[in-house]
Amino acid sequence: MDNDQDMTRRPAVAGLPAGVEPWIKIHARQVSGRHVRWRWALVWLTQLVFYGLPWLRWDGHSAVLFDLEARRFFLFGAVLLPQDLIWLTALLVLSALLLFFATALAGRVWCGFACPQTVYTELFTWIEARCEGDLLARQRLDAAPWSVAKLLRRGGKHLAWALLSLWTGLTLVGYFTPMPDLLSSLAQARLGPWESFWTLFYGSAAYVNAGFLREKVCQHMCPYARFQGSMLDEHTLNVAYDSRRGEPRGGRARSVDATAAALGSCVDCTLCVQVCPVGIDIRAGLQSACINCGLCIDACDAVMDKLGQPRGLIRFASAAELATRASPGGRPVAVPPLWRRLLGQGSRPRVLVYALLLLGSAAVLVTGLATRPTLRLDAMRDRSVLARESSDGGAENVYRLLLMNASSRSREVRLSVAEGPAAFRLEGPARLRLEPGQARPVTVSLQVDAADRARLGGRIVPVQWRLQDDRPPETATTSSTFVVPR
Repeated sequence: MDNDQDMTRRPAVAGLPAGVEPWIKIHARQVSGRHVRWRWALVWLTQLVFYGLPWLRWDGHSAVLFDLEARRFFLFGAVLLPQDLIWLTALLVLSALLLFFATALAGRVWCGFACPQTVYTELFTWIEARCEGDLLARQRLDAAPWSVAKLLRRGGKHLAWALLSLWTGLTLVGYFTPMPDLLSSLAQARLGPWESFWTLFYGSAAYVNAGFLREKVCQHMCPYARFQGSMLDEHTLNVAYDSRRGEPRGGRARSVDATAAALGSCVDCTLCVQVCPVGIDIRAGLQSACINCGLCIDACDAVMDKLGQPRGLIRFASAAELATRASPGGRPVAVPPLWRRLLGQGSRPRVLVYALLLLGSAAVLVTGLATRPTLRLDAMRDRSVLARESSDGGAENVYRLLLMNASSRSREVRLSVAEGPAAFRLEGPARLRLEPGQARPVTVSLQVDAADRARLGGRIVPVQWRLQDDRPPETATTSSTFVVPR
């Protein structure tokens, strides 16, 4: 992989070490095409999900709520308790495998189309273009001295950025505090310290990363950009320039036959560089900074259309494809559609392994969440007193029970003890109400009469606790022991 970004494009600056580039603000030219439409479709989809979920209600609760104080997570009617963190781990493993699978197929498409940094940078640059104009207008504004007009344009842009950032931070907090409660506290100026901190922190992170750092996050801060090369091989599809067809590049009139002039298809218009959000020249080869967004493909295809040449000079292609799909003399050849080339990778061992692991993890996660019990019971004997004599000469053991309702509805439950070697008497609440997602501790005692104590003296008797809900029928059981003193 070539990590250089065409160092010849930028002049050397006095005082900088050799090989170090000066920082240059990137103003990407606007372009239209199918990859742009896909990017905006994913912007809309991801942001509808992110901004919309905190407002969605489910069974009288937020559809998605991470209640850290009560240690319970509401997920579309399911309630996950601390005992269910294994499913969160499975979800993270599934997400990682999906990322690896997509990377093995088509490189950094996650970075180019759905990464939050990419999505918010796209939103911020859209606001910038509305406030300051197109590429040339923004460059002129950068070079212009400060004036009232420049102050208004820049101030309007930063105000819009700040409002979007604060709403983004508030939305994040809405996943941990119900959004109606959060807005009510905000309207009454009673927002808590943690809510205030995370709103400002996440909002500031969005403002700085998407407004100022932009491509620097992808190039220098994101760890995925550093290790993604280990998941690529010669068959992975990446945004690539077909140098065998495009070289030697050079400008020419439309009437000039490129083959007769010994020129390639590339007219060296540099539009592929001008539209790149990270400022690289894809013609220099595969680079670690490339996020596979495909904007250079749209720009190049538009130029090829105007020249009456086939598309695909820049396209999603693998190294193996570029080495074999070119006729002598660099003449363009037919390239199968992208979806067909993606399906054709199904026989690759790496892709097969990722696919099998992905399907297996998804099956385990779905099955586990669908079959997990929503009524649970844990019992622990009081360790301070193993056993004691009751007032009637019998024996008594004290237990600490934990009753858990892992559903989004209230439940009326009955607590009982199964028949065993002794006739146990339950002292404590037998009927209880469990609120949604509640883990309720209860202290109860079991007693046996004097006759059972005399008959079982010195033995440890098994006990089975039962928690029942009749609507709908569900039973939770757990085992413990009863110590009978001599």
